[in-house]
Amino acid sequence: MTGHERGPAADVDVNEAVAQAHRREWARVLAATVRVVRDLDLAEECAQDAYARALRTWSTTGVPDRPGAWLTTVARNRAKDLLRRESVLRSALPSLVVDDVVAGPDDHADPPVVDDDRLRLIFTCCHPALSRDAQVALTLRLVCGLSTAEVARAFLVQESAMAARITRAKKKISAARIPYRVPARTDLPERVSAVLDVVHLVFTTGYTAPAGAQLVRQYLVDGAIHLARTLYQLLPGDGQVAGLLALMLLTDARRNTRLSGTGELVLLADQDRTRWDTRLIAEGTALVARSLGQAQTGYGVQAAIAAVHAEAATWEDTDWTEIVGLYDVLRRLWPSPVVELNRAVAIGFRDGPQAGLDALAPLLDEPALATYGYLSATRADFLRRLRRRQEATAAYEEALAMTDNQVERAFLAGRLEEVRTHSA
Repeated sequence: MTGHERGPAADVDVNEAVAQAHRREWARVLAATVRVVRDLDLAEECAQDAYARALRTWSTTGVPDRPGAWLTTVARNRAKDLLRRESVLRSALPSLVVDDVVAGPDDHADPPVVDDDRLRLIFTCCHPALSRDAQVALTLRLVCGLSTAEVARAFLVQESAMAARITRAKKKISAARIPYRVPARTDLPERVSAVLDVVHLVFTTGYTAPAGAQLVRQYLVDGAIHLARTLYQLLPGDGQVAGLLALMLLTDARRNTRLSGTGELVLLADQDRTRWDTRLIAEGTALVARSLGQAQTGYGVQAAIAAVHAEAATWEDTDWTEIVGLYDVLRRLWPSPVVELNRAVAIGFRDGPQAGLDALAPLLDEPALATYGYLSATRADFLRRLRRRQEATAAYEEALAMTDNQVERAFLAGRLEEVRTHSA
């Protein structure tokens, strides 16, 4: 297509192509560039330049057949140019160590475990020298391509505070010369727990976006599942890896039923289960058995809960007694206020809304849930079912004040209007 043939519609197509390439290819482009420059800030700058150049160039040349490869080439070439210009300065600065494994007598028996630049990047972001908050923030920013503002919203902090946190983490990686590589096989088990927690957070951030107009960021969901599959290939005997992969597959199996045809939220109770992905359910269920057969882990038990939902032909067939029992196991393995909240939900469906409210009561003064909108939304639903409409109104208003996702807000607003109308 030539330049004079382009119009507003074509410009929109290019903008969408670049946006789609950012969603799908950002991690690959950045990770491949880091391998060249060994500097996270410079690599990020070059990757961003590549996307800016794509907006200008593709409007004239058209979108390439392989956008990711085009962007990677442009970013790496830009990085090499900058390195040539700044070679003297760069030689004096600390940088990431790339493939710095010293050859030893056993190296031939234990070759590199995987050659995946994205996995190298996530292990770098999740290095134990960094705090857990820094690990998660860096992964969301660098691996998933979220803006600093979006990462800040996920952590419920100011954008300026998050920018400072990310900057400090990057400087620590460079100053400490943290290696840009997947750990040796013997070191993987002790490193994998932090990575799994981050992969899970990436998944949940994509499955229900913390803010914005879309309920789901499927590229984050798909990226997290890819990383979990890669880790499972590395550690097929690790029960927590199998459990996390199972949990994500069983949860993602419902993707086509979470929104109505008009884009409204559809609760689990109302979803068309005939449209759930039976292939993902079968794979996830098999992984649950494998995970729990190896060890009881938090992710494995969560996956078992998801499997109980997946195996119920209808909402009414759900075995809530089994689910409550699994939450009892989970609260011992992985004690947290969110687990207690989910257990209270299950009790409410097993024993009735008053029992659910009673189970929620100890959580109302829990500091970790003070700004957690799902606590207020759950309490509001129990109160609505008990026809305590004035209390339900206040709880729904509270939940709305703590919810930034527009699809969830629309659902809560509908429920709020319902209880207001009936209480009038």
